[in-house]
Amino acid sequence: MRTQLRAIAAGLAVSVLLAGVPAAAGWLPNLMSKEDEARIGAEQAPQVAAEFGGEYKDPELSKYVTSVGQLLASASNEPGKYTFTVLDSPIVNAFALPGGYVFVTRGLLALADNEAELAGVLAHEIGHVTAHHAAQRYSQSIFAQLGLGLLGAVTGSDLVNQVGGTVAQLALRSYSRDQELEADTLGVSTMSRVGFDNHAMSTFLAKLEANDRLQADIAGDPGAADSFSLLSTHPRTADRVDRAIEQAGGIPVPDPMLARDIYLQQINGIIFGDNPDQGVIRGRNFIHPKLRFAFEVPQGYQMINTAAAVLAQNEDGAKVIFDFAQRKGDYSMAAYLTSVWGQKANLQQIENITVNGMPAATAVTRAKSQQGVVDIRLVAILFDNNTIARFFMMTPPKLTQQLSEGLKRTTYSFRRIGEAEAAKIKPYRLQIIIVAKGDTVASLAAQLPYADFQEERFRVLNGLGPGEQLAPGTLAKTIIAE
Repeated sequence: MRTQLRAIAAGLAVSVLLAGVPAAAGWLPNLMSKEDEARIGAEQAPQVAAEFGGEYKDPELSKYVTSVGQLLASASNEPGKYTFTVLDSPIVNAFALPGGYVFVTRGLLALADNEAELAGVLAHEIGHVTAHHAAQRYSQSIFAQLGLGLLGAVTGSDLVNQVGGTVAQLALRSYSRDQELEADTLGVSTMSRVGFDNHAMSTFLAKLEANDRLQADIAGDPGAADSFSLLSTHPRTADRVDRAIEQAGGIPVPDPMLARDIYLQQINGIIFGDNPDQGVIRGRNFIHPKLRFAFEVPQGYQMINTAAAVLAQNEDGAKVIFDFAQRKGDYSMAAYLTSVWGQKANLQQIENITVNGMPAATAVTRAKSQQGVVDIRLVAILFDNNTIARFFMMTPPKLTQQLSEGLKRTTYSFRRIGEAEAAKIKPYRLQIIIVAKGDTVASLAAQLPYADFQEERFRVLNGLGPGEQLAPGTLAKTIIAE
């Protein structure tokens, strides 16, 4: 392999045109052996999992997902060692690493409606693995680096190190449409061999699109559905899935499996939405019982909890971003604003304040953004000797004065919480119910523990279109507060 790499490097030293070749060109070779793929996947899987809340702690659910995955893997083009992991994240996502490491989030499991839809997701990811798409993409990344002048430093072992360093970043990048079609075609074939209804790939895509629209509406930005979409990294449509079914042979599966009742019983009771260990949104309040803090956003702001930050936005375009930063030195919060966080900004009105007994500082500036000129307020609060709580507040200049009082209240609402208050924070859970005579979508949706978008949430959760109702005696999903 080293000899081959030196030959490749020599050729590239003469001509670095390869740096301009698009990733979808298709002719770039996969530089990783199967052994390299397995090793890279094993090394990087814990890191990637950690970015999505780690493994979801439910042995029975993990065993079930693994059993479905292994059944599919055994019927794939490359049977072998595969590892299936359920991630503790409410985000609807799925992806695979080289070496057969396949991940799905509990958010995706909650959205799926039957075992065939889960199988469609897993079979698609297995398709990426068996087609070596991830390994090819990492190899292309290395080729691009070589073409940009890193020729002399790469040996066989260096290649693996270079690729390993890119796994976490590349795992979630989008594949080409051709790669997605190939993964679907391979996945459809695998599903058919096992006996699943391969059209479940299409039905799940419809649920994904409905969920994307709902999440954008909840966030107060209806035009940004793509920002909430698994399809941004898996560019697929129902038409392309139908094309994949045709390419896979188009032969209907006799008596295809859906296994809806079995699937719904398996996901009954899983955490829905935020895990208290990662902080929860309750109305206008964000509460983190593990780190022991809470704050409240103004009326009209919608919040989203991510692994990196809490985001809030209102319909006027005002935004709030909350996160934590490490304190590296014995400096005041005003010094932190001017010398660290806002060192490149022209900060004005720098003020030392106290927020519920914690030293803090605030300052303002004006900057250009994609939305145009905006006013920005920075707030830094010394949470403990090593940690700084931060609010980044952005408002349209014409609304800054109008919105400033509400954002000021948000700043001063930040507080530590005690053990007793933290212990009261329980997760929401998905519950499977039997639809009773007289139950309607409206009556069942009204019982959800949310103050807004109740019927929309219920319809998306159950895959119901506008006006569609539930039949008595059937199973349905709902959300309960413990």
